[in-house]
Amino acid sequence: MWNPISMATVLRAAPRFGELVLDACCGDGASAVPTAELVGPGGAVDAVDRSEAMTELARERAEGEAAPLPQLRLHAADATEWEPVGYDLVQCVLGVFFFDDVEGGVAHLVDRLKPGGRFVVTLWAPGAVKDFTEALCDAVEAEGGEAGAEAVAAYRSGGRPDVPSTPGALAQWLGSFGLERTRGELVPRHLDLDDDLAWRLVLGMSRRRLVADLDDATRDRVATAFHALRAERGISRVDLSTIIGVGHRPE
Repeated sequence: MWNPISMATVLRAAPRFGELVLDACCGDGASAVPTAELVGPGGAVDAVDRSEAMTELARERAEGEAAPLPQLRLHAADATEWEPVGYDLVQCVLGVFFFDDVEGGVAHLVDRLKPGGRFVVTLWAPGAVKDFTEALCDAVEAEGGEAGAEAVAAYRSGGRPDVPSTPGALAQWLGSFGLERTRGELVPRHLDLDDDLAWRLVLGMSRRRLVADLDDATRDRVATAFHALRAERGISRVDLSTIIGVGHRPE
């Protein structure tokens, strides 16, 4: 799931040999590792994620590559408080949804760029993962007991951050941060599901927090209810469409 989404971003970010890159909210390194390969030993990638577990997964991904990547520098830190500047490229794949202050966080990342540098951001398209998530929430409410009900209530009260929902709106939004030559693009993507993959997606996405506090037996009941609801509602595919925006800091 993450590799094609991240590679679509890297394709549009177009990292070049020798560039200095900040990969904000790097997760398991799905965009940071290929970017490090492209900038080569003459460049560097600072891959930042607030989760130490995620940066460790990124390290394991990098160690699995055919050649060492000393240019990949992993940091367990908050990207919205990252201080170094002068980057040729700053990219953030589905990370702004974790910012407490989306506008402030994006402005901070843009400020890390050197004049002429590129900012690339990937957002979920409207409706992406919606039916899948609703079925999961309903299953957790039905079978998760008090802990499940509290988790669903907390998840639903969080809502979707106020971010652009169309390529044109994304391009305009990036312009509000002082970026030039902005553009946005819809990247449609759907993934066929079976029960195993559907549950692995639950555990591999931010929706994991809906079941994180459940004991094993309760989690198994939730999984069974979730699969039954998917079958009942005909959810055999998940929408993983994104919109990707690119902008340039003025020279």
